[in-house]
Amino acid sequence: MISVFSLKAVRRLFCYNKAMTTSNIDRISNVIRTQDILRRHDFNFKKKFGQNFLTDHNILTKITATAELSEQVNVIEIGPGIGSLTQYLLEEAAEVMAFEIDKTLIPILEETLAPYDNFQLVNADVLKVDMREQIKNFKNPDLPIKVVANLPYYITTPILMHLIESKIPFTEFVVMMQKEVADRIAAKPSTKAYGSLSIAVQYYMEAQVAFTVPRTVFVPAPNVDSAILKMTRREQPLVAVKDEDFFFKTMHSTFVHRRKTLMNNLQSAFGKDKKPQITELLAQSDISPTIRAEALSIPEFARLADALLPLKEGE
Repeated sequence: MISVFSLKAVRRLFCYNKAMTTSNIDRISNVIRTQDILRRHDFNFKKKFGQNFLTDHNILTKITATAELSEQVNVIEIGPGIGSLTQYLLEEAAEVMAFEIDKTLIPILEETLAPYDNFQLVNADVLKVDMREQIKNFKNPDLPIKVVANLPYYITTPILMHLIESKIPFTEFVVMMQKEVADRIAAKPSTKAYGSLSIAVQYYMEAQVAFTVPRTVFVPAPNVDSAILKMTRREQPLVAVKDEDFFFKTMHSTFVHRRKTLMNNLQSAFGKDKKPQITELLAQSDISPTIRAEALSIPEFARLADALLPLKEGE
């Protein structure tokens, strides 16, 4: 029966079985092995890159399970560190392409992930690379692509929005971030966490917090707890709007001063002289000028933006 497997499949099966039988000894994420790798390479953590490496087998297993990978799925990883999570992804996915900005981690990754032939490493800033061109380098670029990563906390939101708004059809994101940020992204209307970030993401994605991660499972330990956020791309945006750019501009303007009413924020955005027109347009859309933005659902924001379009045309 072995003859029906490709050489790649045999190698991956060997690596997988070996990892399963020695998961608490040879895993990159094992605390002792992590410390040994860092010591041998004389690696120094760089605060500017927000480096915190996972060292918990159970958490890494849960992340991989949440991502629901298979040999019919490619993975993009951002900030692989020394390869702790990458190792788990490689054993489940068709191929993993990891983007690492810190060049001092490149020789470490080349060592730790040497047994895997389904790994591609790109030493670049993910915000600056041509992702569409990079994806063409997958052996099978037509497979669905998921983003699975322990994102650098200092730049989580820019990376997420860059990838979401890129129009590249990532089917899913399973990403670790500060728990506070994850809660904001998945928040519902009329809650303290709900805001412009919630709407910007949920317009494109279904988002839910899968589970929380304590700070104690990282080296070095961050100052905050983390969470795994699972986001699934919608086939179409949650709502249809007449002008997408104006929708986002209007939405962001209403959260500039969270404690102010909708009318006050809209006047600041479009001018106090537009108050009579704003009042009339709000009445036509059946939205109260005295409520706060956090009380509006995304469909209500769509209705608001469509109603206020004459303000853009009058600019």
